[in-house]
Amino acid sequence: MVDFSLSDTERDIRDWVRNFVRRELVPLEPEVLRRERAGERGLTKDEQRELQDKAKRAGFWGVQTPEEYGGMGLSAVMTALIEVELGRTFVPFRFGGYADNILYYANDEQKERYLLPTIEGTRKSCFAITEPGAGSDAKNLRTNAVKDGDEWVINGEKTFITGGIDADFVMVFAVTDKEKGANGGVTCFLADRDAGWKSEPIDIMGPWERQPAALVFDNVRVPERNVLGEVGHGFKLAMQWIGRGRYLLPASALGACERLVEMGMEYAKTRETFGKPIAERQAVQWMIADSAVEIEALRWLVLQAAWQVDQGMDSRHAQSVAKLFGATRANEIVDRVLQMHGGMGYTKELPVERWYRDLRLLRIFEGTDEIQRRTVARNLLKGHASISGVLG
Repeated sequence: MVDFSLSDTERDIRDWVRNFVRRELVPLEPEVLRRERAGERGLTKDEQRELQDKAKRAGFWGVQTPEEYGGMGLSAVMTALIEVELGRTFVPFRFGGYADNILYYANDEQKERYLLPTIEGTRKSCFAITEPGAGSDAKNLRTNAVKDGDEWVINGEKTFITGGIDADFVMVFAVTDKEKGANGGVTCFLADRDAGWKSEPIDIMGPWERQPAALVFDNVRVPERNVLGEVGHGFKLAMQWIGRGRYLLPASALGACERLVEMGMEYAKTRETFGKPIAERQAVQWMIADSAVEIEALRWLVLQAAWQVDQGMDSRHAQSVAKLFGATRANEIVDRVLQMHGGMGYTKELPVERWYRDLRLLRIFEGTDEIQRRTVARNLLKGHASISGVLG
């Protein structure tokens, strides 16, 4: 027998987040839209922190942060369920107490300077591997670091770095052995902003909070003690960061799709054409039906990938499947919902247009559709995965 029900604890946590989203975040949506239309942040830093503190007072802090660091240490499945609930609003919020997974590889001194302040929210990090010539082909790095005494001198450029505008330190990946390259010749450095690297915002079609940055390293010096992990082992760390929770992206999209279809159905029941609500038109009913089926399929793909993570299985194939399906289906679903709303859906008065731009990033961010297809096909062709899935 396969049991798909949630435990009482899982349901309680899910419901707490659901109520938090409804009570604290959804009411902010009109103001967030107004600010974004004016080119402003959806939420100010102070507002973000106030919401995080409110959640912290209720015991909600560090969703996946280990308990030894004051976090909740929740499972992957539970984290996915939380991400679904957060995805049901476009208000740019995430719970506090978070730190990048690879920061836990820091030594004791680095943990004091970088990991703990990041968890506490007093420092902000960013992850920098993507370069103008090394996006999907992450092994084609050009940024380099040369040893000079007890320091490393970093030169190069990174691009599309999320959080690069506000970060006060960066986990930057640079080639330290050109001959070895990604196979033992890439190192990760913790570089404070006051070391001299610069960041410039990159204008995008999405909201302000998604705005990435270009980072320039011009003879930036970092001490030997700022090597994260070991010299030459950086590429492995980078891949761990990228694969840390790919299933969470389609989980967030799942929540958005649920909310969008609910909005579409509500509108279809009240919008009349030729004397009837458009909900009675077969064309609209098929949009709703197709979306419902795809949402249900996405839900189980996300939960299966998360479950594999919790079981300690190699979940990379399942995560790529969920990411690919979630990215493509979410873009089709938001397109249908915009179509249901007609001309109003195309305006900035409703959040549909905003979600339309936001969800488009999912097909590029943290592994393009094409990369996911390549991964899935290679796994099947090489026998690393079965077309029969978990049932074998």
